[in-house]
Amino acid sequence: MFEYHTPETAPQGSLDLLERSKKDYGFYPKLHQVMAEAPSVYEAYLETFRLFTQATDLSPTEQQVVMMTVNYLNECHYCMAGHTMLMKMVKVPDDAIAALRVGGRLNDPKLEALRVYTRTLVEQRGHIGDEALKAFLAAGYSKRQALEVLVGIAAKTLSNFTNALAHTELDEPVKQFAWKKEPEMA
Repeated sequence: MFEYHTPETAPQGSLDLLERSKKDYGFYPKLHQVMAEAPSVYEAYLETFRLFTQATDLSPTEQQVVMMTVNYLNECHYCMAGHTMLMKMVKVPDDAIAALRVGGRLNDPKLEALRVYTRTLVEQRGHIGDEALKAFLAAGYSKRQALEVLVGIAAKTLSNFTNALAHTELDEPVKQFAWKKEPEMA
């Protein structure tokens, strides 16, 4: 139902955003082509993603834990594949990649605390209670990072829900990481 926009078909408000995507990725990711239908959504996604990946105190691995946890919970076939490739690029350990792809526990206690915190935030719609927040902080995270996780959740909600609506096709570079939800390990 949704079109994969190019500069020839996109609304005027998305043209600069498409060029930014091409500059950043070397091509027009299909997610971005779909989002180009609504420039406000496209811009919100790009800016939220940029803020999460460039302006938070979370490491690239921690950022991927947040994003993959949300991708898994939202059953986003497109983002699970794309972020598998991104995790390999930022050198997330293979065992962590495998666990995140099946909703499983992470071996690293601090990263597992982040995964559990993120999962609880999404599942409880933010109403996690003081004990869950204290557990996250006790794992070595800060109050700032507790809030920064919300930026990652926001970015992934925009992309995951767009992909669910549009049934976005995988981009060629990530087809090798195609994903289908399996029963959870933990």
